[in-house]
Amino acid sequence: MPRLAIYALIVCVLSVAAAVVSFVQGSWLGIVWVLLAGLSSNMTWYYLRRARARKSVTH
Repeated sequence: MPRLAIYALIVCVLSVAAAVVSFVQGSWLGIVWVLLAGLSSNMTWYYLRRARARKSVTH
């Protein structure tokens, strides 16, 4: 798994946890965390697909 994909996955998991905590505390700031989770999730998939494409081209 590419390093950037791992970092993006970690950010995704942490932002989901922050969103849950924010919503439990009654803060609407959780919406920002949900948006960040969506962005980092898309980045994770992008880096995984890019690594697979590069691997298939070289082999």
